[in-house]
Amino acid sequence: MHRLQFNFHMELIDTHCHLYAPEFAEDIDKMMQRALTAGVIRFYLPAIDMESEKDMLDLEKRYPDICFAMQGLHPCSVKNDVKEALRHVEESLARRKFSAVGEIGLDFYWDRSFEKEQYSAFHQQIEWALKFDLPIVIHSRDSIDQTISVVREHQNGNLRGIFHCFNEGEKQANEIIALGFYLGIGGTLTYKNSKLPAALKNIGLENIVLETDAPYLPPVPFRGKRNESSFIIYIAEKMAEIKGISPEEVSMITTSNALKIFS
Repeated sequence: MHRLQFNFHMELIDTHCHLYAPEFAEDIDKMMQRALTAGVIRFYLPAIDMESEKDMLDLEKRYPDICFAMQGLHPCSVKNDVKEALRHVEESLARRKFSAVGEIGLDFYWDRSFEKEQYSAFHQQIEWALKFDLPIVIHSRDSIDQTISVVREHQNGNLRGIFHCFNEGEKQANEIIALGFYLGIGGTLTYKNSKLPAALKNIGLENIVLETDAPYLPPVPFRGKRNESSFIIYIAEKMAEIKGISPEEVSMITTSNALKIFS
């Protein structure tokens, strides 16, 4: 088994992790302890659909002050019941405070049969984010240019948030930054054939936050295994290598960015 090398001088924020997923049901407390030991001080939980919401909110209650739930409808969850699902999102946002509206966006990788409904749901949820003064956390797969275009339509100076799991080129990175958004960088940064190191070479750390997307997309050396929040240190170390600075500096800047977004 690979032994983690923890750095106790870093404070990291996992800005995107599905820790309420069934993959963590058997060992959530141990997993959380490993993350805390690794220096992770906050965990932001993106919503997916109505079915998984209870588990997400239960985890937030179990770890108050360090786990923070979002509310939103994932584009892959946009189906025939989209009207009911969006009504639930709106009612929830009106009822209590969430850390963000997310994860929302466009996904044309798996299924384009609900493309029109995905666009409609994305537009509507951005409007709610503006209404409730919340950041948005964006999912974009095989749709980056279309997603940027939608955000541009709504940017009135108040819209803010993260393009989660950013995995595109420098051109798109700069377009996102010009819109006032942050790039959410995860485990794909560490992959052998990743284009991210080249794309981010000239991008300032003040535009970046770190995430794991646990239990998905584990960094090297854990590819093929379940991802977890403690592995974020490998992403920070790879970012430090790319930028030619210390992991501590990466931690300090990206954590500050995350706190600004979710303040």
